Amino acid sequence: MRILFFCIFFTCVSITFSQDKESSSYIDVNYFKGNIALHNNDILHLIKGHPEGVILSWNKKTYGFNKWEQRFNYPDYGFSFAYQNLKNDVLGNNYSLYAHYNFYFLKRNLMMRIGQGLAYTTNPYDKIENFRNIAFGSRIMSSTCLMLNYKKERVIDNFGLQAGVSLIHYSNANVKAPNTSINSLTFNLGVTYNLDEDEPEFQQTLDENDQKFTQPIRYNFAFRTGINESDIVGSGQFPFYVFSAYADKRINRKSALQLGTDVFFSNFLKELIYYQSVSFPEENVTGDEDYKRVGVFTGHELFMNKTSLETQLGYYVYYPFDFEGRMYFRIGLKRYFGKKWFGALTLKSHGAKAEAVEFGFGVRL
Repeated sequence: MRILFFCIFFTCVSITFSQDKESSSYIDVNYFKGNIALHNNDILHLIKGHPEGVILSWNKKTYGFNKWEQRFNYPDYGFSFAYQNLKNDVLGNNYSLYAHYNFYFLKRNLMMRIGQGLAYTTNPYDKIENFRNIAFGSRIMSSTCLMLNYKKERVIDNFGLQAGVSLIHYSNANVKAPNTSINSLTFNLGVTYNLDEDEPEFQQTLDENDQKFTQPIRYNFAFRTGINESDIVGSGQFPFYVFSAYADKRINRKSALQLGTDVFFSNFLKELIYYQSVSFPEENVTGDEDYKRVGVFTGHELFMNKTSLETQLGYYVYYPFDFEGRMYFRIGLKRYFGKKWFGALTLKSHGAKAEAVEFGFGVRL
């Protein structure tokens, strides 16, 4: 009788636990090999061989117990560690750590991974010992990893397979010159292993009116800062300050459109203006040009729970000194703390030419 009672109790506990289980996890290991893309003729001397490496990832699967998970087709999120041999002693080897999301398409057979993190390079630029490495001006850099894979889990027991293409980008965003950056286009082949035998069911609790969402126009004020350097090696690192004001309008639960203005105080331009005025008289730079800039921009914000992806396209309306053109771009992540306050990490660039990594905070009213 006691044995029967114990079995019934154990079964009830197991069922309760499985009902309460709201996630599962898996790991994957991917080998990759490919080429360095020639995005700038200045790095032609750095392209040798076929870079290769390994990406090891831990992933947590979602099943829609939070409504945002259902809206994005039950994504995974997790962490990745990557090692890459760039097949050039001048470039050295890179080690990277990313936070990533996996998004699914085509009945969950196609996976797109987006990862952002930091990289460490073993052989950065040095004006005496490694002057040829104009790609990496510092040991610590930002790195972006994009992966598009065909994926099949549990092919044999808990093991599965995935294969596809990856893009790995390294840049310090002009925190320190030089910084031509490196982009690796690779093919990857990997193995997955599910760490849980049983998985919960995908939840489908969104009602048919879920996308019908309205919200008044909101007003945002943000301050961003950081340090950067011009392309002149040794010109010095200087702080910059950006003040932004913009309005946004939610068009559905996922997206908002933005319109606003930026005021830039980029101190590295002071040094660059002076340098050009005394070194290149043919550029007709007097040295009295204003280093400040004012831009207007339109943007989009993609909301995922408390995190959002922000993209903006801007145009300088006040542009007294010519630097990389009037158009600029901004892309990055925002994290909301409560309903109003947010922190942000963004990259500002002019086309493929990065200007700065911006650390910011702001309020959405």
